[in-house]
Amino acid sequence: MKAMILAAGLGTRLRPLTLNRPKTLMPVVNRPVIYRIIEYLKSHGITSIVVNAHHHYNQITEYLDSGRPFGIHIDVTVEPEILGTGGGIKNNEYFWNNAPFIVINGDILTNLNLQMAYEAHLSSGNLATLVLHDYSRFNQIKINSHSIITDISDKSEPGRFAFTGIHIIEPSLPDYIKKGVFSNIIDCYRELIQRGKLIGAYVVKGHYWRDIGTIKNYILANKEMLHGNPFNVHYDSHIHSSAGLHEWAVIGEKACLEEDVEIRRSILWEGVTVKKGVKIVDSIVLMNKEVCRDLDNEIF
Repeated sequence: MKAMILAAGLGTRLRPLTLNRPKTLMPVVNRPVIYRIIEYLKSHGITSIVVNAHHHYNQITEYLDSGRPFGIHIDVTVEPEILGTGGGIKNNEYFWNNAPFIVINGDILTNLNLQMAYEAHLSSGNLATLVLHDYSRFNQIKINSHSIITDISDKSEPGRFAFTGIHIIEPSLPDYIKKGVFSNIIDCYRELIQRGKLIGAYVVKGHYWRDIGTIKNYILANKEMLHGNPFNVHYDSHIHSSAGLHEWAVIGEKACLEEDVEIRRSILWEGVTVKKGVKIVDSIVLMNKEVCRDLDNEIF
């Protein structure tokens, strides 16, 4: 099976975290988001991946290294101008064969059963199958008793479902998308529904799902991915014996916590140095920063 990770976005809602790195390379418990997505896809039988990139694309290309670190083939397609979710899919027509392929947003973490969703699509006859769940804030998609999508609203409405950011797509679907222009795949689905094409739904329950597209959700993702452990400290970091970690914390690679430092409910990226006696609470400290003063609810 083949898959595409949508990773060309600017990460505007995550600034300043994304000013100097793409959203998919932001660390969640000391692993980039895209690492976690790739491992998830591999665990469900994906053997080849394409990633579209724009913002700091060179960082993505270097990190993925054609898939060598992951033992899987990975292409990176650079978009000089962002093409959108539909345009990105169209731009990678060369990558698809005659089998349905999976598309996943580059800013979600989940453990939903992708294999079962794929198998349901194979027997459906749908042009595409969107994986949906009940998530009240984004319940915009209406389906009928045959799990066919009949409407996609711009706002949440009762009796509807939310899109997980994962869809299974027939290789003929890109034929309906214009090449070389910006296109939103949801708008494409709306048009296809009006034309009577079968856009289906596969509804999942009892799974983990987190969109990290906002700073609030990025923090929640780190807390949740600790899996009940209060702390995650990279093995290649140095913490003075008098330094204290409280409640929960993530400490990145080559971080250095000096004497009497206190870290509480905070995330430190790689290369951070926290000077003697400094207290960091409810904060995110970005790569290679030296912290010489107390931080409380800050991004530094």
